[in-house]
Amino acid sequence: MPDDVFMASPEDIDPDSHIVGVYYVESGLGLWRAGVEIAKEESIGTWTELTTMTQRVVERLAAKVYKVDGEKRLVWVAYPLELFDLDYGGIPNLLSIVAGNLFGLSALENVRLIDLKIPREVARHFPGPKFGMEGVRGLVGSRMGVPHLGTIIKPKVGLSPRETAQVAYEAAIGGVDFVKDDETLTNQPFCPLEERLSHVMEKLDQVREETGRTVLYAVNITAQHEAMMELADRAIEQGANMLMVDVLTAGFSALQSLAEDPSIKLPIHVHRAMHAAMTRNPRHGIHMLVLAKLVRLAGGDQLHTGTAAGKMEKEATEVRKIDDFLRGEWNGLKTVFPVASGGIHPGIVEENIRLLGPDLVINAGGGIHGHPMGVRAGARAMRQAIEAA
Repeated sequence: MPDDVFMASPEDIDPDSHIVGVYYVESGLGLWRAGVEIAKEESIGTWTELTTMTQRVVERLAAKVYKVDGEKRLVWVAYPLELFDLDYGGIPNLLSIVAGNLFGLSALENVRLIDLKIPREVARHFPGPKFGMEGVRGLVGSRMGVPHLGTIIKPKVGLSPRETAQVAYEAAIGGVDFVKDDETLTNQPFCPLEERLSHVMEKLDQVREETGRTVLYAVNITAQHEAMMELADRAIEQGANMLMVDVLTAGFSALQSLAEDPSIKLPIHVHRAMHAAMTRNPRHGIHMLVLAKLVRLAGGDQLHTGTAAGKMEKEATEVRKIDDFLRGEWNGLKTVFPVASGGIHPGIVEENIRLLGPDLVINAGGGIHGHPMGVRAGARAMRQAIEAA
């Protein structure tokens, strides 16, 4: 099949009727040819001529490379909406096309999906966040322009339900708005989810009685799909006020199922465990911005995006770009509360707020629980650092 089947000029591409993938590419073929290989593999082509090909398929379903940037090594590929099963296939089908076999093509030395342009027609097939940044703020009575303070229960695993609850209480009394499980804690025998949740919520009710403040607790229900939905129901019965899911290990469909379930009227905190397998290499894989867009489609209310200073720090401008996307208007969907987490302590709070903006969740685990005067003092120190900034 000739290459020109998979090529177009920019004026021939209607952004409302295509999903556009933007790729960083390293290939000896040159960018236009490399783009053709992506368009071919991810739409109607293969390695040889086909006797089964029809003109109708060629005209309606061929992906098109329509733009390249030689200096930045970028390629734009437009996929017609007819290629996608938006009603049933959802994000799994979308990813199979825009981020499928192309990563293994021998003609491409390196390729990275750095952005997705998703039209409103596609977005309307997805739930988006139920609460968003403004809704989560409303639950705790906080105002825009002031960071939320969160904490992760530490150690990551090993505490009993009562020990977990006491840590949550001390952090909440010290001033946090938000407490969460770590990504590795779900329903292990040493800390069963229902028992843990019951004790934590009892302690957070005590905090409300003593201070008048509502503190959210994101209980980690990450599991196999049916088990996860069951854990969500059991968490709601135990009085949960927030849920948490590891989106990449559980899958985007798991997050979407939670967001679309009308019986689940709680915000969803999204952890990105495993993301660096795709996002860390600047020359190959998938950019975190793409994952952020998919999380927003699927219905996450909070999402870990990285820090400007801390153990997980990345290029601050890249993190800020993702955070600004989550906080900005996009296809009519609600916003997502970005979470800065990983190695944050009071000494670097100001830098994170200055570089990432104040509408942010500042999440500290060791930065609170490692305080020499204890958890309550650690939370108070973080709160003071936010107020000072």
